[in-house]
Parts: sequence; structure tokens; C-alpha cells
Amino acid sequence: MSLYSRRSVQRSWKFICRKKVSLSIASLLVLSATGAVVAQNPAKDPGVRAVSVDSGTELSSVVGSPADEYFLDGKSRFQEVESVQGGNHNGLGPRFNSNSCSSCHAQPTIGGSSPSTTAFPFIGPNPETLVTSQNSLQNPFPSFVTIDGPAREARFKFFLNRDGSINPNSPDGGVHDLWVISGRPDAGSCSISQPDFAHNLKIGNVIFRIPTPVFGAGLMENIPDENILANMNANAQIKNFMGISGHPNRNGNDGTISRFGWKAQNKSLEVFAGEAYNVEMGITNELFTNERASPDEAGLPANCRLNPTPEDATNMTAVQTTGVPSDVVGFAMFMRLLAPPTPSTTSPGGARSIADGSRIFTQIGCALCHTPSMKTGPSAFTPSLSNANVNLFSDLLVHNMGSNLADGVSQGGAAGDEFRTAPLWGLGQRIFFLHDGRSNDLFDAINQHAGRGSEANGVIQLFQHRLTPEQQQDLLNFLRSL
Repeated sequence: MSLYSRRSVQRSWKFICRKKVSLSIASLLVLSATGAVVAQNPAKDPGVRAVSVDSGTELSSVVGSPADEYFLDGKSRFQEVESVQGGNHNGLGPRFNSNSCSSCHAQPTIGGSSPSTTAFPFIGPNPETLVTSQNSLQNPFPSFVTIDGPAREARFKFFLNRDGSINPNSPDGGVHDLWVISGRPDAGSCSISQPDFAHNLKIGNVIFRIPTPVFGAGLMENIPDENILANMNANAQIKNFMGISGHPNRNGNDGTISRFGWKAQNKSLEVFAGEAYNVEMGITNELFTNERASPDEAGLPANCRLNPTPEDATNMTAVQTTGVPSDVVGFAMFMRLLAPPTPSTTSPGGARSIADGSRIFTQIGCALCHTPSMKTGPSAFTPSLSNANVNLFSDLLVHNMGSNLADGVSQGGAAGDEFRTAPLWGLGQRIFFLHDGRSNDLFDAINQHAGRGSEANGVIQLFQHRLTPEQQQDLLNFLRSL
């Protein structure tokens, strides 16, 4: 055992049983004399749940209501392909990662995460490989953009000195977009270059993020701060003993709890959408009104600022009410009214295995951070958002995830080694895991939670050394049922 001694884990396990945290599974453990699990068939990630797609629909109270028109309008906007200028949807670039929201939020359907050419439902290749056809000479693929890999954004950890070396006293942390509009027929005379990804990769200066799914986002948005704080303070004794703390990331303007993004850095769905429109597609909007250069650029040349700003704005001449809001408002409404995924009770592994895995999930402490359920407050949008149980499997707090997962980027109150507890609903049909998409194997992703300083170390030790392979498999089956 590496991060904890066997004696330490045994003390933790005795404490859990003595305090009767959840149900004791001491009688279920099959341990050898040395404390390792008895050899059985090793546990294996069942893989993407290849049954019907259980996500992507609107909330039940939206169907047939006036809100349905706004959901469908927002969904249509979510799928729009943007042009630089001269088309129906203007504003792309000058630097961008993709040309529509749905290109990256695609798996297993609109609103999800990165798709794949090989995993159910076979949506297609990494969309970032499809947006450079108009100017491929100016946009060679960086080595981390692959046909069947995750859609990624790249951030540089530090700014560089003039000689190309890292300046450790000058943190960067900003997104350096993959592509430029230079050479496109709708880009005029704009001439800028891609960041030097090869050099920054060589000196270890690049970290990645992948898209977060937005299913059930309106429910998450409507959880009162008080409920998040009450959940944070619940089970304090066992959390303290297991080394789990966590804290909210807070909005710098009003002090309320922010909750969207890998570090819970965005307060609301409109802020989340507005930032993504500006950062991922380079489109100015009413929340982010200025054209965005790379963090290491001293602004953009005049011939690359091609449109009046903001490029996305309220349509004051629209005839229909759904045509009045900006795209950012439409995106937010689509995400807000998007239903959460529906879990399976039988696949994979059968109902008994899933039920056993659910109990083990709680018993070894996974649920101390991945809170199975919280409740929303009243909603002015639609009844399905009001006083609803939200089975998100997240506490919406940021936790120290240790040296293995640390990316060195601070956002708001989240430090470089802290991340929001990722919601697990929809995990059954997700392909890539962790903030940077480093793994597509759920068993490996669980083990990646361990690292120097990680709040998950105690739980991971119990998973690795106090569960039989059969119990580990039940846990994996449960997670893939979500």
C-alpha cells in the first residue's frame, strides 16, 4: 500500500463500522491474511452502456407548455454552426476551439460531452477535427487533438520568457484556443497564428479541460446555497476522519455559491454560456463584450476585429418572442430546461449487482463527496425545477484532489489542486473521464483520484484494498447504470 499504511486503513475501517456510518459491509469483505482481497476475476469497466439513449429530452413539465417553445429554440441555437462574417450566424473567432455548442456537447446526445467514432451511439469523430477544413494549412492538428480522442481546450500554466523558457513567477492559466480564422474565405485579411503547442508541450506547460455535460443543469442551478452548505456540514465527524473537507467556490460579486465548470467557477447558466461563447468560439456577447485575444497577445490586430460588438445581442426587431433573446440567453434556457439522464435499474450486470454497488458506493465513502441527492427550491421557470430531488451525485463543492490531478490553475476560490465534485448522473454513457479526459476506463479513473494530498485517498484505499473484485465490479456496474 502506497499512500496509507495498512494499519491506517484498518483503523479507518473500524471507525466506519463502529460509528455505523451507513451499513457495515465487514461481513461482505473477503480478505486474505495479509489484508489484500482474495484473488478473483479482476473487476472491469463494463464500458459505455449500449442501450437506448436516456438523456437529451426536456423536463416533463416543459412538454406541451409555453416553455417548450423556448427549449426547442434554445436547442436549435445550441446546434448552429457559426461563421466569421457574411453568414446567418456571425462572429466566429478570431481564435476558437469549435464552431457550435453541440459539436463538443454531443455524447450521447446534444448537451453531453465528447463523442467518439467507436463508442455507442457512434456519433462520429472528435468534432475539433472537423472545423478546420476551410483553412487547414493555418491550423495543423496539435498532437493532443485526435480523431477518436476527447474534445479538449488547452491552457498554459505559465507565461514564457523571451527565450521560450517557463517563467515560474508569471502564472497564465488562460485558454489558448486551438484554431485561427486566418485563411478562411470569410476572414478577410486577418492573419494570426496558432499558439506554439509543440513547444509548450515539450516543456510541460500545457493542461487540458474537456466539456462538462449539461444535462439537468437547471436543477443544479436551482439548489439553494443553504442546502449545499447543510450537506457540506453533514457527517462532519466521518468526513474529518477520512480527510474530506471541501468548500464552496463563491461568486466574487455577490458572494453566493457558484457551481458550473470544472472548478465551479461560474455562478449561473447564462454566465456559463456567455463565457463559453466568448472563450470557445470567440463570439462577443452581452456578458463578454470584447474580442478575446490569447492571454499572451497584446490585443488583436484591427483587421481581425471584423464585426460590431457584441456579435451576439438582443434582437430588438424580432417578431416572435423566442427570437428576441440573445443566443446566450437561448443556450441558458435550453440547458435550464434539459432533463437529467434516466438511470438503468438492470444494465449493466443486473438489478442485484447494481443495488449492491449502490450500497457499496455509500459504505466506502464515495457518497461523502458525490452526494446522491439534494433538493431544489421554488422555481419561476417551470414546475419540474421546483422543490425537486436532484440525483446529481455531487456536493457542488471544490475539493483538494492532490498532486496527481492538480492542474495548477486557480479560478475564483478554487486552487490549482482543487476541483468541483463532478456530477455522476449520465456516467453510464460517458466516454472520457476526469477534467482533462486522460482516461476512458472507469476503473482507472477511480484510481486516478489517489495522489499526494488528495481528499479521496482514504476512500480509494478502501476501494483498492477492502473490496473483493466482485464488490468492485458491483460498484462499477452501479456507476455505469447512472
